[in-house]
Amino acid sequence: MSTDRAVEDGIERAAATVGSVWPIHSFVTANPLAGFEDVSFDEAVAQASDLFGGRGYPRPETLRAALADGRIDREVLDAELAARGLEERPEALLERMDAADGPGPDAEPADPDAERVDRVLTKWLSAFLDEGSAKWPMPDREDGFYDAFRSVAPHDGRIPDDGVVADLPASPLAAIESALEPYPESQWVPLFEEQFAALPGWTGLIKRRADDEGEWQSAFPITLEGYLAVRLALADGFGVDLEPSTGPDETGTETGDEVADAFLCAWEASYRGEIVEHVAAESEALAAAGPSADAPEADAPAADRPDAQLVFCIDTRSEVIRRHLEATGAYETHGYAGFFGVPIEYRGYGSEASVDACPPILDPQHRITETPTDEDARASRDRWSTLREAAGGIVEALKGNPATAFGFVENAGGGYGAALAARTLVPGRVRDLLGRVGDAVPDDHEFCEPALDHEHADGDLPAGLTHEEKLEYAATAFELMGWETFGRLVVFTGHASETTNNPYDSSLDCGACAGNPGGPNARVLAVVCNDERVRAGLRERGFDIPEDTVFLAAQHNTTTDEVELYDGNVPESHAADLDRLRADLATARERATAERVSSMGVDGPAAAAGSAGVEETERRAADWAEARPEWGLAGNAGFVIGPRELTGGLNLDGRAFLHSYDWSTDPEGEALEAILTGPMVVTQWINAQYYFSTVDNAVYGSGSKVTQNPVGNVGVYQGNGGDLMTGLPLQSLMIADDEPYHQPLRLSTVVHAPVDRVTDVLADHGKLSELLDNDWLSLTVVDPTRDHRAFRYEEDLEWTPAVERSEAPEASSPAPAVADD
Repeated sequence: MSTDRAVEDGIERAAATVGSVWPIHSFVTANPLAGFEDVSFDEAVAQASDLFGGRGYPRPETLRAALADGRIDREVLDAELAARGLEERPEALLERMDAADGPGPDAEPADPDAERVDRVLTKWLSAFLDEGSAKWPMPDREDGFYDAFRSVAPHDGRIPDDGVVADLPASPLAAIESALEPYPESQWVPLFEEQFAALPGWTGLIKRRADDEGEWQSAFPITLEGYLAVRLALADGFGVDLEPSTGPDETGTETGDEVADAFLCAWEASYRGEIVEHVAAESEALAAAGPSADAPEADAPAADRPDAQLVFCIDTRSEVIRRHLEATGAYETHGYAGFFGVPIEYRGYGSEASVDACPPILDPQHRITETPTDEDARASRDRWSTLREAAGGIVEALKGNPATAFGFVENAGGGYGAALAARTLVPGRVRDLLGRVGDAVPDDHEFCEPALDHEHADGDLPAGLTHEEKLEYAATAFELMGWETFGRLVVFTGHASETTNNPYDSSLDCGACAGNPGGPNARVLAVVCNDERVRAGLRERGFDIPEDTVFLAAQHNTTTDEVELYDGNVPESHAADLDRLRADLATARERATAERVSSMGVDGPAAAAGSAGVEETERRAADWAEARPEWGLAGNAGFVIGPRELTGGLNLDGRAFLHSYDWSTDPEGEALEAILTGPMVVTQWINAQYYFSTVDNAVYGSGSKVTQNPVGNVGVYQGNGGDLMTGLPLQSLMIADDEPYHQPLRLSTVVHAPVDRVTDVLADHGKLSELLDNDWLSLTVVDPTRDHRAFRYEEDLEWTPAVERSEAPEASSPAPAVADD
C-alpha cells in the first residue's frame, strides 16, 4: 500500500471515533459515541473515557436519588447485583462509588504548547467555517481550508517560523507525511485519533460538513485531511510531542462502572416493566373484547366516526397534548415520524435557503417550494418583508460600521434600553403586541401552496412529485399506521417550538425534520391526500376513504401547546367540525400547559389549569432572558410501537415516543421494518444525546447557557474560545444545579407484534441487531399471537420471556430462543 493510501485509510479509521456535529442552526441530536456502536456499551464508554475523558454512567448521587424515590425497584436491583457477584448492600456500593469519584490523583498538567496549537487552530477554524455571521470574512476561503490557511499563516504572528508550518507543502497529504516521519506506521491511527479527539466539536462539524456537501461546503470546502495537515504542522512548529499515549493507568474504576451498570440496568428495567405490563394487559383486553373494541369500520354510520383524527409526530412532547385532546371528545390520535414519510428539501416563500426536511439518516428525494396562490396577500406580505428587511439592513450597517457605530449607540441607546426593559419585565405583553402587528401580515400558509406537481429536475433533485410517488407516500403512511377508518377531518400535525434569543432553538424543533419545523411536511402530505387521483388510487389499494373526508395540516407549538390549523382549503360543509376541534384543542392546551409548567418547577397560579398555564408558557416563549423555554425531549426513555389503544389509558408523562402500528394489517412486516430501521434508530440517537449530555455535560454536553458564546452561526463556545460544545445545555437537562430533570436511561422499545416478525427484520439488518447486541437500547415484544406474552431480546436473535417487576430477572443467564407453542 502506498504511503498516501495508508494515510488516507488511517484518517478514515480514526475519524470514526468522533461523532458528527451539525451546525447549531439545524441542531440534530445524535449519539456522541456513534463511532463506538460496534462494541458493547460498557466497552464503548471505557474507550471513549480514555479518548475524550468523559464518564459513561450516572453519578452515584443520581443513582442514590433514583433508588430513594422508588424509580429503581429494589428487587430488580438485587437481582442485577447478584448476577454480577456484588453482594454488598446497594447503599454501601454507592458509597464506594462516591469514594472512587473523589478527587483522586492529581491530573497531569496541560501541555502549554498543545494549548497554543488549539488557540491558533480554533481561531482560523471559526473564521473559515463561519456561516454568515462574520462581517469581515476570512480571505481565500473559496480555495479550501488548507490553502486559505497557507495564505494567512505568514501574517499570523502567533504561528512559529520553523518546522513544517514555516513552509507548508502544496499538498495536505505531503504535510501530514512530513509530520509523521518520526513515527512508525503502527502509531498513525492512534495518533490521528488523539489529534481528532483534541477538538471533537470542530472535528465533528468538519466531518459532517464534508459528508453533507451542502451550499457552504461547495462554496468553502474543508476536509478532515486538510484540517489534520494544519493541526500536525502547527504541532510540529510548536514542538508538541505527537506520540500517542498508551492509555491511562488502572485506577480501579472498572468496579465502579460495574456497580453503575447494575444500577442503570435495574433503573431501566423498573421503568420498562410498567409499560410492558400495561401494553400486555391492554393487548389481552382488546383481543377479548373483539373487533368492536377497535375503531369503527369505514362504512359505519357517521355518528360512530371519530370527531376527528389527528396524526402527531412520535416526539415525546406529543404524548401530553394527545392525551389531553383524547379526554375532551371522540378523537383518535396517531403517531408517525414528523416528516410524515416525505423526504424533501423545502424552500419556504421568501426564504434565502432550502432546508432538508427529513431525518438525518435519509437524503432528500424531492425539492419542494412554496408558490403564491393569492396575489393580494402575496403583495401585502412582500411590502412588509421589504420594509422590515430594509430597516434591519440599515440598523445592522449602522451598528457594524466602525465609522457609525458609536454615533448610532448615542442616538438609539434610549430606544434600545426601553425595548430591552419591556422584553425583560413584560415579555408576554411584547409578544401580544408583536402578534397583533403580525396578524396584519398573512402567513405563508395563508397564501401559498407547496408546488407538488412534478415538473423537471432541479439540480440533483426533481422538483415536485410524480403521481406514482404521491400515491406511494400516502399509502405508506396509512399502511405504517394500520389505518382502515377515516373521519370527516384528518389532521397531519407537525411541530415546532417558539423561543426567543436561544441558540438552541432548532434543537426544540422536529428531530425527524433535521431540526426544522414539521408544518411544511404536514402540508405536503395533506395536499397529496386531497388529490382526487391519489384518493382513487388509495381506494384501489383497499383504503376506503369516504367522499366527505378532508385532509388538512397543522403545526403544534411545543412551547405553548397551541395547535394552529392550516384550514384555508377546508370547505364550508366542515365548518362545524372545525369549530368543535378548535374549541377542544383550546381545552386540551389549557390542561397540557398546566402539566408542563408544573414539571418546570413552577408553583402557584401559573401551574393551575386554565389560562394561567397558557400565559406562563407564552411568557417563556417570549422572554429573551428565559434559559428554559420548555423541556424539549428531556425525560425520554421509552418507544412504544403499536395501536394507540394500548397506551391510551396510560399517563406516560411525556417520556415515550409513540408510533402507531397495527400488526394485523402488515402481514409481510414491511411497515414494521420501516419503523424499526428508521424512527427507532433516530429515537436512539436522540436518547443517547440526552443520556450522555446528562451523565457528563462538560464533555458531551455544552455547559450552562449563561457562559456560552455563539460562534459563526455553527455552534457555541464556553467562554471566549476553544472547542465547539457538542451536546445539550444544562438548562435543557437539570431542574437545579445538583438535580437532573432528565433521567439518564437508555431507550426501552416495546413492540406489539409477533416476535418472529421482529426477528426476521433484525436478521435482515445487521446494524440494527448490532445496536441491540451491544446494549445501546433494549427491545421487548408483546406478542398478540402468543397469548399476549412479553419477550425480551437478549442477543444473537434470541429472546427470553420478560418478567414482572416483582420477579427477579435472570440478568446474566443465557438467552434461549423463543420456542413455538
